[in-house]
Amino acid sequence: MRLGMKFLIASDIHGSAYYCEQLLQAFEREQAARLLLLGDILYHGPRNDLPRDYAPKKVIAMLNGMADIILCVRGNCDTEVDQMVLAFPILADYAVLPAGERLVYVTHGHQFNTKTPPPLCQGDVLLHGHTHIPAWEPFGRENLYLNPGSVSIPKNDTAHGYMTLENGVFTWKTLSGEPYHTLAL
Repeated sequence: MRLGMKFLIASDIHGSAYYCEQLLQAFEREQAARLLLLGDILYHGPRNDLPRDYAPKKVIAMLNGMADIILCVRGNCDTEVDQMVLAFPILADYAVLPAGERLVYVTHGHQFNTKTPPPLCQGDVLLHGHTHIPAWEPFGRENLYLNPGSVSIPKNDTAHGYMTLENGVFTWKTLSGEPYHTLAL
């Protein structure tokens, strides 16, 4: 990652046009260079209630307009059919990003997580969504597990939110932009 490049990181939109619009407003407000999506873009899944203003076709239109700046990994609710309508790749199981002296292993969390981790080196970061609960926890061999929570269906009384990564600093924020946790690598 280039020094000074700002990422907005979000997970679990689940087809909510209402919360996707709020996320894109946050992206503009943050003046981020890239939007990193941790999966579960269009479908709400059988275990979740319908999110507010469930309208996957509207989400498709909003996100396709930003296809050149979106990076995405596949969630357990994302399919090949979804890829047919989205103009950016969504079917990668993981991505790896450098952040200072560490690597950040980016995935959705349904396959790779703290119980079944990917091959991490000491000090690497595991970043995933899936649980709908924000997290910043040490595990393994001086590793960190980070989770932005959910844009549309937060759980455990957590806020609708996202996180940013800039110059090795992760910041968790509500969709309105209020920071509530910061972690420097």
